[in-house]
Amino acid sequence: MYQTVGHHAIDLYADAMDLPLYRCFIKGTSINTGRVYTTCQEDEVEDLYHLLKLVKDKEAVEGVSVGAILSDYQRVRVEDVCRRLNLQPLAYLWRRKEEILLKEMISSNIEAIIIKVAAFGLDPDKHLGKTLDQMEPYLLEVSEKYGVHICGEGGEYETFTLDCPLFKKKIVVDSSKVVMHSADAFAPVAYLHFLKMHLESKEKSSDTFMVNSCSCEVSCNNDDILPSSELDEPQNISPVIWKALKHDSLDFSKTFGSSGKSVTGYQWFSCITAQFHPSKDKNAQEAAREAFSSLQATITSEGLKLKDIILVHLYMKSMKDFNVINSVYVTEFDLCPPARVCVETLLPDGVLFCIDCLAHSCDIATDDVLSEEKLVMHVQSISHWAPASIGPYSQSIKVGDILYCAGQIGLVPCTMKLVSGGVWTEAAVALSHVEKVLQAMSQKTTLRHVITAICYVTDSKHIPVAHSIWKKKLRDCTKVEDPEAYNEVAAECGMLAVVVVTNLPRDAAIEWHVTAVVDDPLHRKHFAKKILLEGFQIDCESVKSSSASCASVSVRLSLTVPPASQLDLDGPLHDLVSMFGQAVEKLSEDFNASPLSFRAFFKKDVFDIGVLQSGLQENLEKCLGKKTPALILVPVVDLPGKEVIHTTCWLS
Repeated sequence: MYQTVGHHAIDLYADAMDLPLYRCFIKGTSINTGRVYTTCQEDEVEDLYHLLKLVKDKEAVEGVSVGAILSDYQRVRVEDVCRRLNLQPLAYLWRRKEEILLKEMISSNIEAIIIKVAAFGLDPDKHLGKTLDQMEPYLLEVSEKYGVHICGEGGEYETFTLDCPLFKKKIVVDSSKVVMHSADAFAPVAYLHFLKMHLESKEKSSDTFMVNSCSCEVSCNNDDILPSSELDEPQNISPVIWKALKHDSLDFSKTFGSSGKSVTGYQWFSCITAQFHPSKDKNAQEAAREAFSSLQATITSEGLKLKDIILVHLYMKSMKDFNVINSVYVTEFDLCPPARVCVETLLPDGVLFCIDCLAHSCDIATDDVLSEEKLVMHVQSISHWAPASIGPYSQSIKVGDILYCAGQIGLVPCTMKLVSGGVWTEAAVALSHVEKVLQAMSQKTTLRHVITAICYVTDSKHIPVAHSIWKKKLRDCTKVEDPEAYNEVAAECGMLAVVVVTNLPRDAAIEWHVTAVVDDPLHRKHFAKKILLEGFQIDCESVKSSSASCASVSVRLSLTVPPASQLDLDGPLHDLVSMFGQAVEKLSEDFNASPLSFRAFFKKDVFDIGVLQSGLQENLEKCLGKKTPALILVPVVDLPGKEVIHTTCWLS
């Protein structure tokens, strides 16, 4: 956890910057070495906790800077300490490109010398004591030849800073000696032991930080955007009068459901609602607690725990209630919280929020299929990389080869404020965050690995923007990975649903939510079908990962002609579900497909939510029987073109 070479000269740092120095003895050892750190009194991390607590109490500091570039081990432990002390972790070097970072350090007048080497290609006699400026060309060379981390992130070398813009005085090394730790013939380990050092006053100079344009800044060049189809444009639909349906209307707030459990341990839970009427005695916080108690009881009855939940969709009646709901949410999910999507939409009166969630049991072993451990990315540090998870959610959770991501909006990572420049820029920035999260979870993963995507926008005019940015980003990925296929935006990159809701976190205009698979997108299997009915059109698409670990189905119901008279909804609902059943059957030919969720976005002004829920639920049960997925109804403001229902379905 700690670098000790050169530690006896640390007091010179305090003198050089004219700042107080706090030190303590390291009493603990590295005991809790897992991916997730939990408090362990004998661990060396607790020494850092007690020292930072003292510093906070004495100096009233608010944040802690950590120099990790790639080390989750270090970042996770500093973030845990900061969380307990209510300090903000800052990791501005996190996941920066090392060759660019090294150049920035040098150009910012940081004079640092190498004081330890421990890698193939680094020679104690030649390289100890050299500055980073002197070493830069050679470090680039050995990185290319042997894979050495240019900034020494793998422990290849350590440095000691003699001067930088923060120093009021500079440090001078008068004498030192080389100490050989391991005389390995190929990768000797040696360090520089300082014998005598002193401080020198610096000449008055324009020693300032070289602030280049922030790496967070992403602009969107409209000239580079693909034109959207006229079909993307929402179209006004005359009021629809439905014939009396055979189904009784269900009470939306009392229609909790769940899917069956897949052979790999997945199960989806839907329609956990918090009922709240301001005129009654119960307040919003109590309503939220009741909803989570209901979720807890249901999860437990299935042999699961809240920590098994990996993805949550949180649909809210009003963003004004977000802080109240979040205050309860955070008490339910502590370490390694699930990825989360949060939007405001047109929920029925009396419903504060509605949750659906995907859970995965890590100890399921059925039919010789052993489920795999989940990997969690929960970066809480503010950086230039992607927005910090400052709330109770993770950026992404990986189970097997599937990446479940949180929703992303266009925040500037280093300020956590919404990017300026309008919806085009927001869309591009937010989608670039998605890309960075995917790459951080699995190095070669790009948007081409997305198997299903939902884009939430707050204005119907933004639907074409979402489609255009999505196509552009996919083309950019294709151009890098397969230049010959640049002119073809491959369908195998996953299906996109764009829906209009009333509001998004931070008043964002657009939010992206994706699920990706680390597979070969070019070898995914597809199914597509279209049928025309009297007054309606149904389009169905499905895509199955080449690894056969999961699949996604999209079914869209559109009005094809202006309704001249009453329309019968029973037929279209039956045909919509029937087509979904055909897609499931097709996918099941060489894949034991378990439909887990059937998420139906529908235009609020076209349907009665209770009647629609009743009709879809009855048809799903008739069509799929025991394989009936969890039904999730999401009332929205608008959908592309003449769509009135757009369903996205997940299969495991």
